[in-house]
Amino acid sequence: MLVKFSTSFGQLLMQGEPAVALIKLGGHSGTVPSAVLAAELPGFLGKLQAGLELQGDQESPPPPVKEPGAGWEEKEEPRERPIKLRLRAVPLLDMLDTAIRQQSDLLWEKA
Repeated sequence: MLVKFSTSFGQLLMQGEPAVALIKLGGHSGTVPSAVLAAELPGFLGKLQAGLELQGDQESPPPPVKEPGAGWEEKEEPRERPIKLRLRAVPLLDMLDTAIRQQSDLLWEKA
């Protein structure tokens, strides 16, 4: 699953598991689709930053494994190297800063 974050000023695609982990760190339930209104974004950003201070060095959840026989090719696919959640959050943090400055809501949905 991919999650598409949207504001009035841009969009961001992120793998589903890390996206949901970041949404939860921001104090939201993790429901996809959902939104945070512009007035609530500073609080969401504050909770996300605090959560990243505590859990940011954890590796972000990996993408789902392709299982043989489930319609996928049998050849070995290169695996993504582990990325810390703090690094995975950088584009979303930038998007939140812009949304707060521009007083835009943040929405997310399955892409």
